[in-house]
Amino acid sequence: MQTLIITALQQGLLYGFMVLGVFITFRVLDFPDLTVDGSLPLGAAVTASVITAGYSPWLATMAGTVAGLIAGLVTGGLHLLLKSGDGSSTNYGPKLLAGILVMTALYTTNLRIMRGSNVPLLGKPNVFDQMGDWLAVNMTGWWVILALAILMLVVKYVLDWFLHTEVGLVLQATGDNEQMIRSLGVNTNVVRVIGLALANGLVALSGSLVAQYQGFADVGMGIGTIVAGLAGVIIGEVLFGVRSIAWVLFSVIGGSIVFRLLISISLRLGIAPMDLKLFTALLVVVALSLPAVRRKVMRQ
Repeated sequence: MQTLIITALQQGLLYGFMVLGVFITFRVLDFPDLTVDGSLPLGAAVTASVITAGYSPWLATMAGTVAGLIAGLVTGGLHLLLKSGDGSSTNYGPKLLAGILVMTALYTTNLRIMRGSNVPLLGKPNVFDQMGDWLAVNMTGWWVILALAILMLVVKYVLDWFLHTEVGLVLQATGDNEQMIRSLGVNTNVVRVIGLALANGLVALSGSLVAQYQGFADVGMGIGTIVAGLAGVIIGEVLFGVRSIAWVLFSVIGGSIVFRLLISISLRLGIAPMDLKLFTALLVVVALSLPAVRRKVMRQ
């Protein structure tokens, strides 16, 4: 049981950065961005390539994150080219198409970056080993969880600060009521591009850390990212609520951990790994239906 909990916490925190990115696109921006299926392996691919070239894993992690930022910028720019005249936030066609096109392009981009379908990192330096050297501990088990938790708290509070700045507040308002913000003279196109860049940067950071932790980067590691991210967001909102933007960021991180715990339990109970994607999809459906069921029960 302890191993199951440790694994769920590690995986939940590693992918928690990705869930934060999905939360920004889907909940804050109201932008169904499918780029994340490509930006997660992009972060892993860039990081693995930089590490194998002999550079610092910290520099590699930053490079992977910046690559994700650029992917988000491309998606935002492509959306501006594709969207219809008034740019209404209710028109999801250009948003979906922009994400699909960039996600598709990133598959080839990742293959080119890695010069193949995967890059092994076993025996190569990584941020976890270096943190272990600094702390003079063996960076396994609970130490990995502690390191990830500290990094997550730093990112979470920086995100809190940003979302309470003038740009961050406009970002939130753009997702809630774009027409009102546009009527105030704010260029919502620029704000949306900033949000997409930030979100995909977080997703790429997640991919970078996952690659270093598991010891390889693979072109297929992003498959199902959007579903897993949505599962974390929805489970977190259902279980922990959405009292404020600061609280909901904690909620979705908790949702990521709970989701990974459910995955670990399902594997322990004998569900075949090939069935995990189906299990994830069903889990999202159940999580989506819970608020409606709860309201119906309360009315009765």
